[in-house]
Amino acid sequence: MALYKLKLPHMGEGVIEATLTQWLKEIGDEIEEDEAVFEVATDKVDSEVPSEVPGILKEKLFQPGDAIKIGEVVAIIETDRDVEEEDDDLTALLGGVNQETEEIMPETKSTSEKQQTTVISTEKRFYSPLVKNIAKVEGITQEELDAIPGTGRNGRVTKRDILNYLKARESKPQQAMASRMTQKKKEAPAPQPASVPQGVPASGYTPKEKGIIIEPGDEIIEMDRMRKLIAEHMVRSKHTSPHVQSFVEADVTNIVRWRNKIKNDFLKREGEKITFTPIFIYLLAKTIKEFPMINVQVDGDKIIKKKNINIGMAVALPNGNLIVPVIKNADEYSLLGLTKKVNDLAKRARENKLQPDEIIGGTYSLTNIGSFGNIAGTPIIPQPQVAIMAVGAIRKLPAVIETPEGDMIGIRHKMILSHSYDHRVVDGMLGGLFVKRFGELLENFDVNTEI
Repeated sequence: MALYKLKLPHMGEGVIEATLTQWLKEIGDEIEEDEAVFEVATDKVDSEVPSEVPGILKEKLFQPGDAIKIGEVVAIIETDRDVEEEDDDLTALLGGVNQETEEIMPETKSTSEKQQTTVISTEKRFYSPLVKNIAKVEGITQEELDAIPGTGRNGRVTKRDILNYLKARESKPQQAMASRMTQKKKEAPAPQPASVPQGVPASGYTPKEKGIIIEPGDEIIEMDRMRKLIAEHMVRSKHTSPHVQSFVEADVTNIVRWRNKIKNDFLKREGEKITFTPIFIYLLAKTIKEFPMINVQVDGDKIIKKKNINIGMAVALPNGNLIVPVIKNADEYSLLGLTKKVNDLAKRARENKLQPDEIIGGTYSLTNIGSFGNIAGTPIIPQPQVAIMAVGAIRKLPAVIETPEGDMIGIRHKMILSHSYDHRVVDGMLGGLFVKRFGELLENFDVNTEI
Protein backbone atom coordinates (compact mmCIF):
# COMPACT_ATOMS: atom_id res chain seq x y z
CA MET A 1 0.00 0.00 0.00
CA ALA A 2 1.16 3.53 -0.75
CA LEU A 3 0.09 6.92 0.57
CA TYR A 4 -1.02 9.48 -2.03
CA LYS A 5 -1.01 13.16 -1.06
CA LEU A 6 -3.98 14.94 -2.63
CA LYS A 7 -3.02 18.58 -3.11
CA LEU A 8 -5.05 21.67 -3.98
CA PRO A 9 -4.53 22.01 -7.76
CA HIS A 10 -4.02 25.15 -9.79
CA MET A 11 -7.34 27.05 -9.74
CA GLY A 12 -6.76 29.60 -12.48
CA GLU A 13 -4.66 32.65 -13.28
CA GLY A 14 -4.09 34.88 -10.26
CA VAL A 15 -5.67 32.44 -7.77
CA ILE A 16 -3.21 31.64 -4.95
CA GLU A 17 -5.56 30.03 -2.44
CA ALA A 18 -9.10 28.78 -1.92
CA THR A 19 -11.47 28.06 0.95
CA LEU A 20 -12.52 24.50 1.77
CA THR A 21 -16.32 24.49 1.75
CA GLN A 22 -17.16 20.82 2.37
CA TRP A 23 -15.82 17.28 2.36
CA LEU A 24 -17.57 14.91 -0.05
CA LYS A 25 -15.89 11.84 1.48
CA GLU A 26 -15.35 10.71 5.07
CA ILE A 27 -12.33 8.93 6.55
CA GLY A 28 -12.50 5.28 5.58
CA ASP A 29 -14.60 5.89 2.47
CA GLU A 30 -13.54 4.28 -0.79
CA ILE A 31 -12.60 6.68 -3.59
CA GLU A 32 -12.60 5.88 -7.27
CA GLU A 33 -10.18 7.41 -9.73
CA ASP A 34 -11.28 10.94 -10.74
CA GLU A 35 -13.99 10.93 -8.05
CA ALA A 36 -14.48 14.23 -6.19
CA VAL A 37 -13.16 14.25 -2.62
CA PHE A 38 -13.86 17.80 -1.45
CA GLU A 39 -15.16 21.19 -2.63
CA VAL A 40 -13.37 24.52 -2.51
CA ALA A 41 -14.44 28.07 -3.30
CA THR A 42 -12.59 31.01 -4.77
CA ASP A 43 -14.07 34.50 -5.18
CA LYS A 44 -17.08 33.46 -7.24
CA VAL A 45 -16.95 29.83 -8.19
CA ASP A 46 -17.15 26.52 -6.34
CA SER A 47 -15.07 23.61 -7.65
CA GLU A 48 -14.86 19.91 -6.84
CA VAL A 49 -11.35 18.45 -6.46
CA PRO A 50 -11.02 14.82 -7.60
CA SER A 51 -8.44 12.19 -6.69
CA GLU A 52 -6.07 11.04 -9.39
CA VAL A 53 -5.85 7.55 -7.85
CA PRO A 54 -8.35 5.08 -6.38
CA GLY A 55 -8.07 4.22 -2.71
CA ILE A 56 -9.35 4.90 0.80
CA LEU A 57 -9.44 8.31 2.48
CA LYS A 58 -6.94 8.07 5.35
CA GLU A 59 -6.53 11.61 6.68
CA LYS A 60 -8.14 15.05 6.39
CA LEU A 61 -5.68 17.87 6.91
CA PHE A 62 -8.10 20.80 6.73
CA GLN A 63 -11.61 21.56 7.93
CA PRO A 64 -14.46 23.43 6.17
CA GLY A 65 -13.79 27.16 6.31
CA ASP A 66 -10.00 26.80 6.22
CA ALA A 67 -8.00 28.74 3.63
CA ILE A 68 -5.70 26.50 1.58
CA LYS A 69 -2.84 27.63 -0.61
CA ILE A 70 -2.37 26.21 -4.09
CA GLY A 71 -0.16 23.12 -3.86
CA GLU A 72 -0.84 22.37 -0.19
CA VAL A 73 -1.70 18.79 0.78
CA VAL A 74 -5.37 18.55 1.73
CA ALA A 75 -5.90 14.81 2.17
CA ILE A 76 -4.02 11.52 2.42
CA ILE A 77 -5.32 8.60 0.37
CA GLU A 78 -4.19 5.00 0.83
CA THR A 79 -3.87 3.35 -2.57
CA ASP A 80 -2.56 0.18 -4.19
CA ARG A 81 -0.96 2.19 -6.98
CA ASP A 82 2.65 3.30 -6.99
CA VAL A 83 2.96 7.00 -6.29
CA GLU A 84 5.92 9.33 -6.31
CA GLU A 85 7.44 9.76 -2.85
CA GLU A 86 7.62 13.25 -1.40
CA ASP A 87 10.65 14.60 0.46
CA ASP A 88 8.81 14.55 3.78
CA ASP A 89 7.18 11.45 5.23
CA LEU A 90 3.61 11.27 6.52
CA THR A 91 4.55 11.86 10.15
CA ALA A 92 6.47 15.02 9.33
CA LEU A 93 3.64 16.17 7.10
CA LEU A 94 0.98 15.80 9.79
CA GLY A 95 3.24 17.37 12.38
CA GLY A 96 4.01 20.29 10.10
CA VAL A 97 0.35 20.93 9.40
CA ASN A 98 -0.58 20.87 13.08
CA GLN A 99 2.29 23.15 13.95
CA GLU A 100 1.34 25.58 11.20
CA THR A 101 -2.29 25.60 12.35
CA GLU A 102 -1.19 26.36 15.88
CA GLU A 103 1.07 29.13 14.63
CA ILE A 104 -1.62 30.74 12.52
CA MET A 105 -4.36 30.54 15.12
CA PRO A 106 -2.72 31.08 18.54
CA GLU A 107 -5.07 31.02 21.51
CA THR A 108 -7.96 29.72 19.40
CA LYS A 109 -9.86 28.79 22.54
CA SER A 110 -10.07 32.42 23.54
CA THR A 111 -11.07 33.75 20.12
CA SER A 112 -14.43 34.87 21.45
CA GLU A 113 -12.63 37.09 23.94
CA LYS A 114 -10.77 38.95 21.17
CA GLN A 115 -12.20 41.94 19.36
CA GLN A 116 -12.90 40.64 15.86
CA THR A 117 -12.50 43.11 13.04
CA THR A 118 -13.27 43.14 9.34
CA VAL A 119 -10.61 44.08 6.79
CA ILE A 120 -11.01 44.33 3.03
CA SER A 121 -8.75 44.38 0.01
CA THR A 122 -8.47 47.66 -1.85
CA GLU A 123 -7.53 48.61 -5.39
CA LYS A 124 -4.00 49.41 -4.19
CA ARG A 125 -3.54 46.40 -1.91
CA PHE A 126 -4.87 42.83 -2.00
CA TYR A 127 -5.19 40.69 1.13
CA SER A 128 -5.59 36.92 0.88
CA PRO A 129 -8.36 35.14 2.81
CA LEU A 130 -5.69 33.68 5.12
CA VAL A 131 -4.30 37.11 6.03
CA LYS A 132 -7.84 38.47 6.51
CA ASN A 133 -8.68 35.58 8.82
CA ILE A 134 -5.59 36.12 10.97
CA ALA A 135 -6.36 39.85 11.17
CA LYS A 136 -9.95 39.08 12.20
CA VAL A 137 -8.94 36.62 14.92
CA GLU A 138 -6.17 38.85 16.29
CA GLY A 139 -8.17 42.08 16.19
CA ILE A 140 -5.86 43.81 13.70
CA THR A 141 -7.55 46.92 12.33
CA GLN A 142 -7.65 47.96 8.69
CA GLU A 143 -5.28 50.84 9.52
CA GLU A 144 -2.79 48.49 11.16
CA LEU A 145 -2.91 46.01 8.28
CA ASP A 146 -2.43 48.73 5.67
CA ALA A 147 0.70 49.87 7.52
CA ILE A 148 2.39 46.43 7.60
CA PRO A 149 5.24 46.25 5.04
CA GLY A 150 4.56 43.43 2.58
CA THR A 151 7.30 41.15 1.26
CA GLY A 152 5.09 39.22 -1.16
CA ARG A 153 4.56 39.80 -4.86
CA ASN A 154 3.60 43.40 -5.64
CA GLY A 155 4.06 44.28 -1.97
CA ARG A 156 1.40 41.89 -0.68
CA VAL A 157 1.28 41.05 3.02
CA THR A 158 2.16 37.38 3.50
CA LYS A 159 1.41 35.07 6.41
CA ARG A 160 5.00 35.52 7.64
CA ASP A 161 4.63 39.33 7.50
CA ILE A 162 1.51 39.39 9.65
CA LEU A 163 2.85 36.82 12.14
CA ASN A 164 6.07 38.84 12.55
CA TYR A 165 3.93 41.92 13.14
CA LEU A 166 1.96 40.08 15.84
CA LYS A 167 5.16 39.05 17.62
CA ALA A 168 6.38 42.64 17.57
CA ARG A 169 3.02 43.91 18.79
CA GLU A 170 2.94 41.46 21.68
CA SER A 171 6.23 42.92 22.88
CA LYS A 172 4.44 46.26 23.29
CA PRO A 173 1.34 45.33 25.33
CA GLN A 174 0.42 48.88 26.20
CA GLN A 175 0.43 49.97 22.58
CA ALA A 176 -1.56 46.90 21.57
CA MET A 177 -4.11 47.50 24.31
CA ALA A 178 -4.59 51.12 23.22
CA SER A 179 -5.06 50.04 19.62
CA ARG A 180 -7.68 47.45 20.54
CA MET A 181 -9.53 49.85 22.82
CA THR A 182 -9.67 52.38 19.98
CA GLN A 183 -11.04 49.71 17.65
CA LYS A 184 -13.67 48.67 20.21
CA LYS A 185 -14.88 52.24 20.45
CA LYS A 186 -15.11 52.51 16.65
CA GLU A 187 -17.04 49.26 16.27
CA ALA A 188 -19.22 49.50 19.38
CA PRO A 189 -22.79 48.64 18.35
CA ALA A 190 -25.53 51.21 18.65
CA PRO A 191 -27.22 51.06 22.08
CA GLN A 192 -30.35 48.94 22.23
CA PRO A 193 -33.65 50.55 23.13
CA ALA A 194 -34.78 50.09 26.71
CA SER A 195 -37.54 47.71 25.65
CA VAL A 196 -36.84 45.13 22.96
CA PRO A 197 -39.88 44.61 20.67
CA GLN A 198 -41.42 41.20 20.61
CA GLY A 199 -40.36 39.08 17.67
CA VAL A 200 -36.65 39.92 17.90
CA PRO A 201 -34.69 36.66 17.56
CA ALA A 202 -33.64 35.02 20.82
CA SER A 203 -30.01 35.29 19.71
CA GLY A 204 -30.13 38.94 20.76
CA TYR A 205 -29.21 40.27 17.31
CA THR A 206 -28.43 43.99 17.39
CA PRO A 207 -28.25 45.96 14.12
CA LYS A 208 -24.81 47.38 13.40
CA GLU A 209 -26.17 50.20 11.23
CA LYS A 210 -27.74 53.15 13.00
CA GLY A 211 -31.40 53.74 12.28
CA ILE A 212 -32.30 50.08 11.77
CA ILE A 213 -35.13 49.06 14.06
CA ILE A 214 -36.15 45.42 14.44
CA GLU A 215 -39.95 45.21 14.37
CA PRO A 216 -42.05 42.25 15.53
CA GLY A 217 -42.16 39.60 12.80
CA ASP A 218 -39.06 40.86 10.97
CA GLU A 219 -36.91 38.08 9.53
CA ILE A 220 -33.13 38.26 9.73
CA ILE A 221 -31.39 36.51 6.82
CA GLU A 222 -27.68 35.80 6.92
CA MET A 223 -25.90 36.65 3.66
CA ASP A 224 -24.40 33.62 1.93
CA ARG A 225 -20.74 33.63 0.90
CA MET A 226 -21.38 34.81 -2.66
CA ARG A 227 -23.69 37.64 -1.59
CA LYS A 228 -21.04 38.91 0.86
CA LEU A 229 -18.44 38.88 -1.93
CA ILE A 230 -20.79 40.68 -4.34
CA ALA A 231 -21.51 43.32 -1.71
CA GLU A 232 -17.80 43.84 -1.06
CA HIS A 233 -16.98 44.07 -4.77
CA MET A 234 -19.79 46.54 -5.52
CA VAL A 235 -18.85 48.86 -2.65
CA ARG A 236 -15.19 48.69 -3.67
CA SER A 237 -16.05 49.53 -7.28
CA LYS A 238 -18.11 52.60 -6.35
CA HIS A 239 -15.33 53.69 -4.01
CA THR A 240 -12.66 53.17 -6.69
CA SER A 241 -14.27 54.41 -9.91
CA PRO A 242 -16.17 57.67 -10.42
CA HIS A 243 -19.11 56.30 -12.42
CA VAL A 244 -20.56 58.25 -15.36
CA GLN A 245 -23.39 57.07 -17.61
CA SER A 246 -24.34 57.77 -21.22
CA PHE A 247 -27.59 56.59 -22.85
CA VAL A 248 -28.60 55.88 -26.45
CA GLU A 249 -31.89 54.61 -27.87
CA ALA A 250 -31.26 52.10 -30.66
CA ASP A 251 -33.64 50.80 -33.32
CA VAL A 252 -33.06 47.03 -33.35
CA THR A 253 -35.88 46.14 -35.76
CA ASN A 254 -33.46 44.49 -38.21
CA ILE A 255 -32.08 42.21 -35.47
CA VAL A 256 -35.54 41.24 -34.23
CA ARG A 257 -36.73 40.41 -37.76
CA TRP A 258 -33.56 38.46 -38.56
CA ARG A 259 -33.78 36.38 -35.37
CA ASN A 260 -37.47 35.66 -35.93
CA LYS A 261 -36.64 34.49 -39.43
CA ILE A 262 -33.85 32.06 -38.52
CA LYS A 263 -34.55 30.92 -34.93
CA ASN A 264 -36.72 27.88 -35.76
CA ASP A 265 -34.34 26.53 -38.41
CA PHE A 266 -31.40 27.21 -36.10
CA LEU A 267 -33.04 25.23 -33.28
CA LYS A 268 -33.67 22.27 -35.56
CA ARG A 269 -30.16 22.36 -37.00
CA GLU A 270 -28.10 23.06 -33.84
CA GLY A 271 -30.40 21.71 -31.14
CA GLU A 272 -30.22 24.95 -29.14
CA LYS A 273 -31.81 28.39 -29.14
CA ILE A 274 -30.31 31.61 -30.41
CA THR A 275 -30.89 34.57 -28.10
CA PHE A 276 -30.09 38.24 -28.54
CA THR A 277 -27.06 38.08 -26.19
CA PRO A 278 -24.54 36.57 -28.66
CA ILE A 279 -25.58 39.16 -31.26
CA PHE A 280 -24.94 41.95 -28.75
CA ILE A 281 -21.53 40.49 -27.81
CA TYR A 282 -20.62 40.02 -31.49
CA LEU A 283 -21.26 43.70 -32.25
CA LEU A 284 -19.82 44.87 -28.93
CA ALA A 285 -16.49 43.21 -29.77
CA LYS A 286 -16.48 45.07 -33.11
CA THR A 287 -17.11 48.36 -31.28
CA ILE A 288 -14.27 47.72 -28.82
CA LYS A 289 -11.87 47.16 -31.73
CA GLU A 290 -12.81 50.61 -33.04
CA PHE A 291 -12.37 52.19 -29.58
CA PRO A 292 -9.44 50.29 -28.00
CA MET A 293 -9.03 52.82 -25.15
CA ILE A 294 -12.26 51.48 -23.63
CA ASN A 295 -10.47 48.13 -23.25
CA VAL A 296 -8.09 49.31 -20.53
CA GLN A 297 -7.39 48.92 -16.82
CA VAL A 298 -5.95 51.32 -14.24
CA ASP A 299 -2.94 50.60 -12.03
CA GLY A 300 -2.21 53.66 -9.92
CA ASP A 301 -1.27 56.37 -12.40
CA LYS A 302 -0.66 53.85 -15.20
CA ILE A 303 -3.18 52.87 -17.90
CA ILE A 304 -2.87 49.27 -19.08
CA LYS A 305 -4.17 48.86 -22.61
CA LYS A 306 -5.33 45.26 -22.93
CA LYS A 307 -4.45 43.30 -26.06
CA ASN A 308 -7.23 40.71 -25.79
CA ILE A 309 -10.93 41.53 -25.88
CA ASN A 310 -12.44 39.41 -23.10
CA ILE A 311 -16.14 40.16 -22.62
CA GLY A 312 -17.90 39.19 -19.41
CA MET A 313 -21.63 38.51 -19.52
CA ALA A 314 -23.70 38.79 -16.36
CA VAL A 315 -25.78 35.68 -15.58
CA ALA A 316 -28.51 35.62 -12.92
CA LEU A 317 -28.42 32.44 -10.82
CA PRO A 318 -31.46 30.56 -9.49
CA ASN A 319 -30.67 31.71 -5.93
CA GLY A 320 -30.80 35.37 -6.97
CA ASN A 321 -27.04 35.94 -6.98
CA LEU A 322 -25.05 37.07 -10.01
CA ILE A 323 -21.98 35.64 -11.72
CA VAL A 324 -20.04 36.93 -14.74
CA PRO A 325 -18.43 34.24 -16.92
CA VAL A 326 -15.93 35.61 -19.42
CA ILE A 327 -15.66 34.94 -23.16
CA LYS A 328 -11.93 35.18 -23.88
CA ASN A 329 -10.92 36.73 -27.24
CA ALA A 330 -14.56 37.40 -28.09
CA ASP A 331 -13.58 39.22 -31.29
CA GLU A 332 -12.18 36.00 -32.78
CA TYR A 333 -15.51 34.13 -32.64
CA SER A 334 -18.04 33.88 -35.43
CA LEU A 335 -21.67 34.61 -34.59
CA LEU A 336 -22.33 30.86 -34.52
CA GLY A 337 -19.35 30.29 -32.23
CA LEU A 338 -20.49 33.02 -29.87
CA THR A 339 -24.00 31.59 -29.75
CA LYS A 340 -22.70 28.19 -28.66
CA LYS A 341 -20.26 29.75 -26.18
CA VAL A 342 -22.92 31.97 -24.60
CA ASN A 343 -25.38 29.09 -24.25
CA ASP A 344 -22.74 26.81 -22.76
CA LEU A 345 -21.46 29.34 -20.20
CA ALA A 346 -24.96 30.41 -19.16
CA LYS A 347 -26.07 26.80 -18.67
CA ARG A 348 -23.04 25.78 -16.63
CA ALA A 349 -23.18 29.00 -14.60
CA ARG A 350 -26.72 28.16 -13.46
CA GLU A 351 -25.62 24.60 -12.65
CA ASN A 352 -22.58 25.85 -10.67
CA LYS A 353 -20.22 24.02 -13.03
CA LEU A 354 -17.99 26.87 -14.21
CA GLN A 355 -14.22 26.50 -13.96
CA PRO A 356 -12.17 29.17 -12.11
CA ASP A 357 -10.49 30.30 -15.35
CA GLU A 358 -13.90 31.06 -16.86
CA ILE A 359 -14.77 33.90 -14.47
CA ILE A 360 -11.52 35.88 -14.50
CA GLY A 361 -9.68 38.05 -16.99
CA GLY A 362 -12.59 40.12 -18.28
CA THR A 363 -11.74 43.45 -19.94
CA TYR A 364 -15.30 44.68 -20.66
CA SER A 365 -18.74 43.50 -19.51
CA LEU A 366 -22.31 43.27 -20.77
CA THR A 367 -25.45 42.92 -18.66
CA ASN A 368 -28.83 42.24 -20.25
CA ILE A 369 -31.29 43.90 -17.87
CA GLY A 370 -33.95 43.65 -20.56
CA SER A 371 -34.40 39.99 -19.63
CA PHE A 372 -36.05 41.25 -16.42
CA GLY A 373 -38.31 43.69 -18.29
CA ASN A 374 -36.17 46.74 -17.37
CA ILE A 375 -35.85 49.43 -20.03
CA ALA A 376 -32.69 51.10 -18.63
CA GLY A 377 -30.27 50.96 -15.71
CA THR A 378 -26.95 52.23 -14.38
CA PRO A 379 -24.74 49.14 -13.90
CA ILE A 380 -21.73 49.11 -11.58
CA ILE A 381 -18.35 48.51 -13.24
CA PRO A 382 -16.69 45.18 -12.33
CA GLN A 383 -13.15 46.02 -11.22
CA PRO A 384 -10.54 46.31 -12.63
CA GLN A 385 -12.46 47.00 -15.86
CA VAL A 386 -13.40 50.58 -16.74
CA ALA A 387 -16.75 50.16 -18.48
CA ILE A 388 -19.90 48.05 -18.71
CA MET A 389 -22.87 48.10 -21.11
CA ALA A 390 -26.46 47.44 -20.04
CA VAL A 391 -29.01 46.58 -22.73
CA GLY A 392 -32.65 47.19 -21.86
CA ALA A 393 -35.88 45.52 -22.90
CA ILE A 394 -36.80 45.57 -26.59
CA ARG A 395 -40.15 47.36 -26.98
CA LYS A 396 -42.44 48.18 -29.88
CA LEU A 397 -42.70 51.97 -30.11
CA PRO A 398 -44.03 54.49 -32.62
CA ALA A 399 -41.18 56.16 -34.47
CA VAL A 400 -40.56 58.63 -37.27
CA ILE A 401 -39.30 56.82 -40.37
CA GLU A 402 -37.53 58.82 -43.06
CA THR A 403 -38.31 57.75 -46.63
CA PRO A 404 -37.62 59.30 -50.08
CA GLU A 405 -41.29 60.24 -50.20
CA GLY A 406 -41.12 61.97 -46.82
CA ASP A 407 -41.37 61.18 -43.14
CA MET A 408 -43.93 58.72 -41.81
CA ILE A 409 -44.89 57.12 -38.50
CA GLY A 410 -44.24 53.41 -38.07
CA ILE A 411 -43.88 50.74 -35.38
CA ARG A 412 -40.26 49.93 -34.61
CA HIS A 413 -38.41 47.76 -32.05
CA LYS A 414 -36.48 50.08 -29.75
CA MET A 415 -33.95 49.44 -26.99
CA ILE A 416 -32.11 51.74 -24.55
CA LEU A 417 -28.36 51.25 -24.13
CA SER A 418 -26.87 52.34 -20.78
CA HIS A 419 -23.10 52.76 -20.73
CA SER A 420 -21.34 53.12 -17.34
CA TYR A 421 -17.68 54.09 -17.45
CA ASP A 422 -14.81 55.09 -15.17
CA HIS A 423 -14.32 58.85 -15.47
CA ARG A 424 -10.72 58.58 -14.26
CA VAL A 425 -9.69 57.34 -17.72
CA VAL A 426 -12.82 57.44 -19.90
CA ASP A 427 -14.09 60.93 -20.64
CA GLY A 428 -17.58 61.78 -21.83
CA MET A 429 -16.53 61.94 -25.46
CA LEU A 430 -15.07 58.44 -25.54
CA GLY A 431 -17.83 56.96 -23.39
CA GLY A 432 -20.56 58.68 -25.41
CA LEU A 433 -19.11 57.92 -28.85
CA PHE A 434 -18.62 54.29 -27.87
CA VAL A 435 -22.26 53.68 -26.99
CA LYS A 436 -23.37 55.71 -30.01
CA ARG A 437 -21.28 53.53 -32.34
CA PHE A 438 -22.58 50.36 -30.69
CA GLY A 439 -26.10 51.59 -31.33
CA GLU A 440 -25.29 52.25 -34.99
CA LEU A 441 -23.98 48.71 -35.47
CA LEU A 442 -27.17 47.35 -33.91
CA GLU A 443 -29.38 49.47 -36.18
CA ASN A 444 -27.43 48.60 -39.33
CA PHE A 445 -27.38 44.84 -38.73
CA ASP A 446 -27.60 42.99 -42.06
CA VAL A 447 -30.87 41.01 -42.24
CA ASN A 448 -29.20 38.69 -44.77
CA THR A 449 -26.51 37.56 -42.29
CA GLU A 450 -25.94 33.81 -42.40
CA ILE A 451 -25.23 31.70 -39.37
